[in-house]
Amino acid sequence: MSEACDRCTRRSWLVGRLSGHLDQIRGNRPAIRGVLALSDEKLIAALSGREKGIITAEWSRLDASATRRVWRSASTLAICRHNACFPLALAQLPDPPAVIHVFGQLERFEQLISDSPTIALVGARRASADGLALARELGRTLSVCGVSVISGMALGIDSAAHEGALAADARTIAVLACGPERAYPARRRQLHAELAQRAVVVSELPPGTAPYRWAFPARNRIIAALAQMVVVVEAADRSGSLITAEIAADLGRVVGAVPGDPGSWHSAGTNALLRDGAHLIRDARDILDDAFGVESAGGAGAPREPLPLALSLSDDQRAVIAAVDAGFTTAASVAEYCGSAAEVVGPLTELELLGVLERRRDGSYLRL
Repeated sequence: MSEACDRCTRRSWLVGRLSGHLDQIRGNRPAIRGVLALSDEKLIAALSGREKGIITAEWSRLDASATRRVWRSASTLAICRHNACFPLALAQLPDPPAVIHVFGQLERFEQLISDSPTIALVGARRASADGLALARELGRTLSVCGVSVISGMALGIDSAAHEGALAADARTIAVLACGPERAYPARRRQLHAELAQRAVVVSELPPGTAPYRWAFPARNRIIAALAQMVVVVEAADRSGSLITAEIAADLGRVVGAVPGDPGSWHSAGTNALLRDGAHLIRDARDILDDAFGVESAGGAGAPREPLPLALSLSDDQRAVIAAVDAGFTTAASVAEYCGSAAEVVGPLTELELLGVLERRRDGSYLRL
């Protein structure tokens, strides 16, 4: 069985033990990264304060085998940077996590990291309806195309990206800022359970660790490192997703952003990224082209056809899709295109449930 070595086990335990102390510098991201790069002894000296003697004694006497048994009792597996399964991209960080705790199947984690391209989809917690719909569409389409979608399971864009991937081939990894067996936020408990069963949930923090504020920017470096490209779907001016984009740029990753209304706070962060040189993202095709260097057929001025569907559809459903693609976006106009209203009501509803079409507030249909 793959598991962490004694040295890395002690380090992971120590970071979890000092989480409350680390929260003293939660607002200073460079300081968090600098502290995480310290040796165990220096980490204790820098953070433990009056508890230095107690924590030093606990650390020096730690039974690594017993600690790993406790972790396994929480249905998690621990792989350290000395393990062949450990992602090379994480080991190359200046402040690498000693251990990645996996909640779910380790084989699935290896498959999603080593056998697939990886894209991070991140964004605002208080996202707009359009932003959530786009995040789900991107997650679903990238998963269908064999890309692993990485995000942080936060409310809003992150959760929507995971939901989209789960609606397809479940090629997604959730990176948490607490123990991986812990559903955070709690209201996404069902999503957390489905991710653990069909995909994978990971964290550098050991099981049982509560979420602290310092852990969120620290978690973002893992998301950025694991991804070949980071795409920000929506973000306010001071959104945490901009931290992920900044770390990704520092690591030499491609950064993309979805443009938005200049007057909307939902788009302030993404528009600023575009101003500063991020790749403009309109749909999954842009992500695939920018991340993997594939030019769209016909060049920049060519019409952009929708990506092919990896679904078994009936002739009626395909006729309805053809109508929407041709610009007939209301039920009445689709019926006129297809021949009769009786032939389109069922397929329209089915395609909406499949996530192929979205019915907007004005009653029109949008191809996803």
